[in-house]
Amino acid sequence: MALLNPRALRWKIAALTAAACCAVAAVIGVLVHQAISERGDRTGEQRVAARLTAAEREYTRTGTTPLDVEISSPQQLEAPLAHALAAKNPNDLYVTWYDQKPPDWYWLWAARPVAGNRVLVARTDMSTEVRSLQLLDRSIIKAVLAALAVVVPLAALATEPMNRRLRHGSRTARAIADGDLDARIGSRGRARDEITEMSAAVDVMAEALQRKLQNERRFTADVAHELRTPLMGLSTAAGLLPQDDEVAELVRDRALALNGLVEDLLEISRLDAGAERARTDVVPLGDLVADVVRRTGTQTVVTARDAQVVETDPRRVERIVVNLVTNAHRHGATPVEVTVTGTRIVVRDHGPGLPATLLAEGPQRFRTGTSERGRGHGLGLTIALGQADVLGARLTFTNAPGGGATATLDLASIQSET
Repeated sequence: MALLNPRALRWKIAALTAAACCAVAAVIGVLVHQAISERGDRTGEQRVAARLTAAEREYTRTGTTPLDVEISSPQQLEAPLAHALAAKNPNDLYVTWYDQKPPDWYWLWAARPVAGNRVLVARTDMSTEVRSLQLLDRSIIKAVLAALAVVVPLAALATEPMNRRLRHGSRTARAIADGDLDARIGSRGRARDEITEMSAAVDVMAEALQRKLQNERRFTADVAHELRTPLMGLSTAAGLLPQDDEVAELVRDRALALNGLVEDLLEISRLDAGAERARTDVVPLGDLVADVVRRTGTQTVVTARDAQVVETDPRRVERIVVNLVTNAHRHGATPVEVTVTGTRIVVRDHGPGLPATLLAEGPQRFRTGTSERGRGHGLGLTIALGQADVLGARLTFTNAPGGGATATLDLASIQSET
């Protein structure tokens, strides 16, 4: 398909080459045409000038002219020739007029005044010169077209090594964007040009990005692990506080929230490290989702339409659904609706909708978008997206036409693989 793409770089270079060839051929063709045309005019003028000179000598000697030269008065001349004769420079011996009536009439007329208000008139046929010039023009055009028929494919083929390197670079960049941080363009061949410089720059950028992400992931995992032990002690100590104390209840609530945040960070670190693996089982999707939503303790409407029995990891599906429903209640507005159709789960709220940055870039940890969506850490949707990747499912986010945010988990890709 790249070969047939008119916007491909190969065809742009071929078009530029063709344009350059046409420009050179046009300049050369114009110069050759002009030179041949001027030489033909000079040849014709020399012929009629020689005939007029010979006719004048004979007219002076005998009072007669050769058969190929006429003698007449200025009033009998053709209008253009008469005007040229009237405007003649005194130093000129004769004037000319080119009578052109395509396709078959090409004559060069010449007039030379003699004594007694008489004018010698001669003409010569220029058809041979004109047709030779036309034949030359057609030959130049045919030669240019033949050259283009050879040059354009050769130019397109000559760019193939460069196009191959660019395609390899674009595939590598997409692989890095898809999460393959070990992908590199590398040095292919011995070329040392701008593409090589760009490839080296992309590889350096990828290495720096990989180091940065690895440091961030390592830092997140280390912090979460370090916080886990003191948090367990804090939660245990908070449980020993009096049950009817308002301050104690606040401490227990904050300790529970902090513990949940640490668990989320640990889960994200495992997802980033690629350590998670799905353990599939055959489950009825409608019943699974209904049970998961019921255990969230939220006011959520569940509707199942032709829900299928799917082979998936029920624990990860539960984690995704819980995060989506919790996010809808926390940042959206009621009613929150969960619809199961076939292998698809749709969670919709009726709040202000998702911000444009989330729709364009996907969920980002520690970023919730707009203040209208409420406060949070942005980890719930990030974990849901990571768990969907582990399942091989597709999780998408949109804003509903009637208002509110919509999250769709499609398990169809899992079923097609199984």
